[in-house]
Amino acid sequence: MPGLPRELVERLYAAPPDGFVAARAEAVAAARAAGDPGTAREIGKLRKPTVAAWLVNLLALRRPELMAELVELSAALRGAQRELRGDRLRELSARRRGVVAALVGQARALAGEADPRLAAGKLPLAEVEATLNAALADVEVAEQARSGRLVRATSYAGFGEVPRPQLRLIVGGPEGGELVDGVADELADAGELADAGETEATTESGAGAAGRVAADGGRTGGGAPGRVAARGGRTGAGAPGGGGAGQGTSTAERAAARAARAEESARAARRRTLDRALAEARTRQERAEAELAAAVAAERDAGAELAAIESELAGLERRRAAAEQESGRRKLARRAAERTAVAARRRAGEVQAAVESMAEDGDDLP
Repeated sequence: MPGLPRELVERLYAAPPDGFVAARAEAVAAARAAGDPGTAREIGKLRKPTVAAWLVNLLALRRPELMAELVELSAALRGAQRELRGDRLRELSARRRGVVAALVGQARALAGEADPRLAAGKLPLAEVEATLNAALADVEVAEQARSGRLVRATSYAGFGEVPRPQLRLIVGGPEGGELVDGVADELADAGELADAGETEATTESGAGAAGRVAADGGRTGGGAPGRVAARGGRTGAGAPGGGGAGQGTSTAERAAARAARAEESARAARRRTLDRALAEARTRQERAEAELAAAVAAERDAGAELAAIESELAGLERRRAAAEQESGRRKLARRAAERTAVAARRRAGEVQAAVESMAEDGDDLP
């Protein structure tokens, strides 16, 4: 807390929660007595932590090296999730389970040291574990947990940081489709897109040529027969005057056919690009689904293991209580035996003294 002594805040949040309000009131009174009403107001704003938050605060204040490892692991997990590195994720998930289990065990031990009475009951270790897992998924939660000033526990409902999608939008119809927002870099290689672009250029130029030839043919057929005849004479011996118009029409048809073939080739190139992109997207989806299934299974196994450990701990707690009772009974029996032995030794001493006294007086023993 800005403006407040760090030692004071740590002392308040490291103390058991049932004594927090009284300790805070004492600190407020001390600040007012010292003539510092601003600090008194700031202390009064401090909120009482729940038991689970108190346990996490104990970890941050008493085991900072383990909490630092948690923050480091959190950053590594987010990096592996963004890169979709399955092997690295599996390795870090195993490490995560170990770190969280170690922290939960340390929280139990620290609670026993700070408040044995509270630790003898059922501690909210599941909430502590949920908070630690949330810290692994969210860097802000990790920093709050590391501060040692949590007020309440938290949880995380997802499976880690969601990577930004790699898909791009495709707009337009089947003939005029356009790849938007950098899809060319991710969905097709440069060579095929270059071929497709060249084919479209050929289509455009072929169509333009066809239009020009057709226009030329129209002008030839409808306007200047003299020039057509002269052109026919230059291009072919003995050709009739109408031959130029027929040749222009044939050229236009060939150009239109070339344009149609080029357009079909471009459409096929775009289709191959999209098919390859679809196959790659499905492969990534299958890989992500497999990793998700593995993560769910790992979480389920961890939950089952935790439940088994909790059950075993409950059994051990019962056995410990019975052993404590038996130890108490045996302690009482030992004390009674000690008293009997002391009385017997005292009696033996008295008899021995009497015997020695009689021996000194010269009396015969009976």
